[in-house]
Amino acid sequence: MIKIVFNKEKNKSVAYDNNIQIGECDFEEIGGSTWNIVHTEVDNSYQGQGIARKLVEIIIENAKINKKTLTADCSYAKKIIDK
Repeated sequence: MIKIVFNKEKNKSVAYDNNIQIGECDFEEIGGSTWNIVHTEVDNSYQGQGIARKLVEIIIENAKINKKTLTADCSYAKKIIDK
């Protein structure tokens, strides 16, 4: 089963299959008020399952909870944020 974990201290969300990391989405905090998603990656053997989208969406959810503005240098994340 795929589990998505948000880790605010490490500025990322991570996808696990059991205990094996299969993907991550990294962000940086800018000026204390903005999170910028800089990279999203999923292991090739797990692509096409919507995992990257879930990694980005959990950061979007947590940005709202933490009252952060969200932006993205990552082209994939930018497409999701702009929808």
